Amino acid sequence: MISYISASYIYPVTVEPLKEGVIVLDSDGLILEILTAAQAESKGITNIKFYEGILVPGFVNTHCHLELSHLKGKIAKHTGLPGFVEQVIRQRQANDAELIDAMEIADRNMYAQGIVAVGDISNKLISKEVKEISGIYYHTFIEAMGFNPEKASDIIEAAKIMKEAFQPLNASIVPHAPYSVSDNLFAEIRKEAEADQELISIHNQETLEENEFFEHKSGSFLKLYEFLGLNIDFFKATGKTSLQSYLPKLSPSLKTLLVHNTFSSSADLDFATANHSSLYWCLCPNANLYIEDKLPDLPLFLKAELKITLGTDSLASNDQLSIVEEMKTLQEHFQLPLAQLLPWATINGAEFLGIEDRFGSLEAGKTPGINLLEYVDKDGEMWITGKIKRLV
Repeated sequence: MISYISASYIYPVTVEPLKEGVIVLDSDGLILEILTAAQAESKGITNIKFYEGILVPGFVNTHCHLELSHLKGKIAKHTGLPGFVEQVIRQRQANDAELIDAMEIADRNMYAQGIVAVGDISNKLISKEVKEISGIYYHTFIEAMGFNPEKASDIIEAAKIMKEAFQPLNASIVPHAPYSVSDNLFAEIRKEAEADQELISIHNQETLEENEFFEHKSGSFLKLYEFLGLNIDFFKATGKTSLQSYLPKLSPSLKTLLVHNTFSSSADLDFATANHSSLYWCLCPNANLYIEDKLPDLPLFLKAELKITLGTDSLASNDQLSIVEEMKTLQEHFQLPLAQLLPWATINGAEFLGIEDRFGSLEAGKTPGINLLEYVDKDGEMWITGKIKRLV
């Protein structure tokens, strides 16, 4: 069955918006054509469902921790990252039924919020059964972490077993963060990633203390290691920022997502772009405000013309898993119109995950999902109000 939908504007992402354009769909949500209003009229199409608002593709959430969904409302805000990590460690244990129930609710809510694809961090296998029956596409990032270099071999073997267990779902083994991965483990992860041409994701410069630790071996991370019972006598300060210390350990030929980037400087951005040609930069503004009460220096990112994506992080560090709310936060703090934000929420994430043939833009031959956004017009620019309805 063929259906026709239209709205005040269609925003395909890859081309300019169409005023009162018409999308032609089959019963499976496959886009058959996108027509201008004049083309639809010339074809004599009359049974068109019209909406007030903007039609946009389904959203891509490139950074989420689905398995932390049971921690919603349990973690105090504005503690800083080391304090946040300690709280999560103390409270993350729960029975399987509680974990699965919370993940299923979060998954359904993301679907209702127009999210069609998620890059999800996993430390356990338990999220697999939720992902297998979800209407959302998932790529699972299996985090390998361990700062003790002597345990690198055991850690990578355990990660490889988990990756195999996640099959047939797409998964890759990635480092958690520079402060939780030894040089030996970085080398093991790189070897595995290059062998399978995997996607890489890593938490980057989420807190000022991360840079302080690498530059001077000082700050609150020392207390975190003490809490964890870790002896880090082997670690020597590099005298460089976190990013400049670890990025050379990652393969420059693999697509790599740097997540958060709250304290990345202009020098860091210059170093990164000079040393890695396949970087994507994921912003999770609501989580940044939740944990550190600070946002990345976005004007630096815009000046450097970085490839930006958006993520929600987890319900341990966010009040909801909504890409629209992430866009709204950036809009409010940096006065960015929809035209600038939408590619970050759609096509850039789809390209990183390697699913741009299906998702990320409104084009014939794709099944990208279709969302309806309410908006206001300010001097010819579209600004979102935060209201969304998933149509397809």
